[in-house]
Amino acid sequence: MSLAGGYELVIFDLDGVVYLGTEPIAGAAESIRTLVDSGTPVAYVTNNASRSTEEVASLLRSMGVPAGADEVLTSARAAAEMLAADLPGAAPVLVVGATALRDEIRSVGLTPVYGAAERPLAVVQGYGPDVGWAELAEACVAIRAGARWVATNTDPTLPSPRGALPGNGSLVAALTTALSGRTPDTVVGKPHPALFEVAAQHWGVRRVLVVGDRLDTDIEGAARAGMDAMLVLTGVSTAADVLRAAAHERPTHIAADLGALAEPDDASRVRHWDTVEARAGQWRVTHDGDRLVLASDDGAASAATRHPADAVRALAAGAWAHPDWTGITAEGTAAERALEVLGLDRFAGWSIRAVSAA
Repeated sequence: MSLAGGYELVIFDLDGVVYLGTEPIAGAAESIRTLVDSGTPVAYVTNNASRSTEEVASLLRSMGVPAGADEVLTSARAAAEMLAADLPGAAPVLVVGATALRDEIRSVGLTPVYGAAERPLAVVQGYGPDVGWAELAEACVAIRAGARWVATNTDPTLPSPRGALPGNGSLVAALTTALSGRTPDTVVGKPHPALFEVAAQHWGVRRVLVVGDRLDTDIEGAARAGMDAMLVLTGVSTAADVLRAAAHERPTHIAADLGALAEPDDASRVRHWDTVEARAGQWRVTHDGDRLVLASDDGAASAATRHPADAVRALAAGAWAHPDWTGITAEGTAAERALEVLGLDRFAGWSIRAVSAA
């Protein structure tokens, strides 16, 4: 049975998993089509509040991903539904964000407004590429006057082909500074579990796999919701982040990309430390004093580029079992090359040394 075949629903994060900005990630569409053709239900969940559910679905279809608006859940939609349940009908809500967030507020019967002078009962803040000082200033005044402050998410960055860029969390932080350290009254998006729980409830399932690229949002959110998670190394979180992950941020599976969904469960599952070592594919990790020792059953340097995610899984098992580790020893040329491929040899403060294989 494939990894995906063991679950009743697979929930995909989008940015960093299916695409980067508007650029598709190689092989992602094909992997999802294979999954859908196998009959496994899918859902697309995103903290990004700048697009409507139909816009997200349309973008996915343009990349060859089978998606309908009813399979998409954004933090904007979830925030709007939550506020509609708590506020009187047609209540004024000051919107800081993109047009999609304003439309979601309007769609649930609330009244989007633009300024603090309109006495909004709530301020809802989501990512928007054109959000500027004027909108933040109105929100600041409204919150000080007593408006409830709801953030769609607090992701500090969002992935792009040019690297990580400021996300909604950075904009929330600007308001927090202006409000003398006050934080939002409610945060809807990941790592809070609401988005995942709503998706699971919609399909009426329990065995759910969450696929994401961020430990601090996707993986932590899945853990809070009691769901298994697979981290793909195509977005924000790196191999170095995985080795430093706190207990509540550790994924069930680690994979290079979505192709792992069609492979056996064991091919991407992070194994527990086995007394003296951890293994994943051709890689093995042992522990020597305060160091992890990475070695390969295939000593050729070219082997390091074929299955780098296996090396990450083995190292993760070692790092999580031995939190006192301070460095990595590369045993042989393949291991040395793997550390280079994964960027672990360049991480500041880590004393990584290579030794010749016995």
